Amino acid sequence: MPTPPSRYLQARAPLITDASARPWPSDLSVILRIMRILFVSDIFGKPGRTALMSRLPSLREELGADFVVANGENAASGAGITRNIAEKLLAAQVDVITTGNHIWRQKDILPFLRESDRIVRPANYLPANPGRGWTAVSSKDGRQLAVVNLSGNLYIGAPRGAFQVIDSVLAEIPAGIRHIVADMHAEATSEKVAMGLYLDGRVTAVIGTHTHVMTADEKVLPGGTAYITDAGMTGPHNSVIGVKKEIILQRFLTEMPVKFEVAEDDVWIEGVVIDAGDDGRATAIRRLQLEIG
Repeated sequence: MPTPPSRYLQARAPLITDASARPWPSDLSVILRIMRILFVSDIFGKPGRTALMSRLPSLREELGADFVVANGENAASGAGITRNIAEKLLAAQVDVITTGNHIWRQKDILPFLRESDRIVRPANYLPANPGRGWTAVSSKDGRQLAVVNLSGNLYIGAPRGAFQVIDSVLAEIPAGIRHIVADMHAEATSEKVAMGLYLDGRVTAVIGTHTHVMTADEKVLPGGTAYITDAGMTGPHNSVIGVKKEIILQRFLTEMPVKFEVAEDDVWIEGVVIDAGDDGRATAIRRLQLEIG
């Protein structure tokens, strides 16, 4: 039986501090019908990935998560992801790694994108690009989850529009897979909000990533799609979105180029936890904010 939510799971208003904050069904069959998905947002550099890899096995058990999806596009020194890092994240019980606009920054990831079906890059990149835009994984009890990766166009310039490709991507997913999570990796809030509304009722969740600042607009949309504009950052928060604050302040004050360095202090794991029924419709979404130190 899944354990009740921990004190660092946030509902829309108060922090959940005990099991009474969320009623748990007494009927075990009802509990077993719930699929719980943990989405870990924007792993940034060594502090972020170290925190997640050390904490994830126990966190997954504590939350009763059936699947773990993590955005890893900043996992390698804040820019991209390497094969070695991807393999370590997968070994630490991440089921699927999503990425974003920095996916090409580390060249040794390219062969891994072709070989592995547990890492995805934006589906609205060119078909000839390495990798895949969606994948599906199975749990030990045979349930399936499809994960779609999309990139926004405003300010980060994906080669194809996310809205122009998403219908064909969803058509590729077998009809028997009812649970679908879409990582909408975008700068503009307008694109993320619009994608959530466009996919409402057709996917289990639309999770916004990229800005590294968690928003407080988590909700289940009328059609049964869980949504949040940005699920935050797993990494050092005593920083400017992951980079040492002194460096970024120098950049803004002088308008001169600087070399970015990953910050180290005040590390948090951030993301969301989504519950869904057998029909693929979300029943709840909660922010997760776990202070590591």
